[in-house]
Amino acid sequence: MQQTQSRLIKSLDQQIAAALNPVQGACLMAQRAIALVRHGQLSEARDQLTTLHQLAFQHPHSSIGAWLHLAEGLMSYFTDFSSAAREKTQRALAIARTAKLAEVEALSLAWLAHLAYARHDLPALIGHAQEGLKVVGAGHHAARSRLSMVLALAHHYSGRADLAQAWYAAARRHATLDGDDATLSALIYNMAEMQTAQARHAALADASGRKPELLLGADSVKNFDAAFGGSAMESLTPILRAQTLVLQGEFDKARELFEQHLPVAMSHGLARLGSSLLADLAWCRLNCGQREHALRQAHEAEVELDPGCEVDDRAATHSRLAQVYEALDEAGKAAWHREAAEREWAEFAAQKKQWAEALEAAGLVKPA
Repeated sequence: MQQTQSRLIKSLDQQIAAALNPVQGACLMAQRAIALVRHGQLSEARDQLTTLHQLAFQHPHSSIGAWLHLAEGLMSYFTDFSSAAREKTQRALAIARTAKLAEVEALSLAWLAHLAYARHDLPALIGHAQEGLKVVGAGHHAARSRLSMVLALAHHYSGRADLAQAWYAAARRHATLDGDDATLSALIYNMAEMQTAQARHAALADASGRKPELLLGADSVKNFDAAFGGSAMESLTPILRAQTLVLQGEFDKARELFEQHLPVAMSHGLARLGSSLLADLAWCRLNCGQREHALRQAHEAEVELDPGCEVDDRAATHSRLAQVYEALDEAGKAAWHREAAEREWAEFAAQKKQWAEALEAAGLVKPA
């Protein structure tokens, strides 16, 4: 991976060099490690955190402990999306509150809101976002950009892309002011992912033609990351591109991307989406003339279908498998999956309505 050109990391390097004491320097180094993690440079970040743990023994201080717990939490999240991320971030929040560290408190709340969105825990998302917006300072761009992005995604997920736009704009503004290229990259990725998911839903519910403009989003992530030295989204971007190629009918190209990148992406935390993506791969194989392989892939998608995964992923899996089995002349299985898809899409519509109403009731409709 190329050396990062992140403006935020360059700024932190300058601040570390000018630090007035070991505690201040250690806190800035923890922030630098967090930036490295979000750029996907996990090995360098781990080395820096190891050094910081040694410094913490020499200079025990609550501020170092708070920043270290937050950094370790984000390391856990970007490594394998594990539950340890929430526990460590909650610990950072507890220390920050006890020691009255407003910056760490606001940023911890912002990331807890992000983690809540990732597991679709709406009450926790709203609670953390409300608390975060109360304590965040006007100039704390890192927390404001993260909170804004989370609320943008929540509105987008609820079907209110119109309301999401102001939050996206706020996230972009604060990330730009902070020189935070990792957040700008995440914004590009998440907006493209949301648009692709909506187009995929439309295509599965009712064949809606090709969506070539979606490729611009996936390519924008790749180009932006190339300019600034990588992103934690690096292993996911090819999967996003593959999904857009499926929508375009470019099945052979999509199949190649899935075959090359899906195993790695699933090992990095996309296992919960495995059934949906495997069903897409089965559809690609079918359209590439690989009927027997498509059937085996469809069976694998059924095995991987987790009842605990998100309802829209279950709906997408059933819809795609209905198409695959219908094309393979297995009418009974196609009908079963079609009926299951209808139930799941209806539940998804109800969930979106619930999210929209809850966000409005919480007073989180637009940035202040």
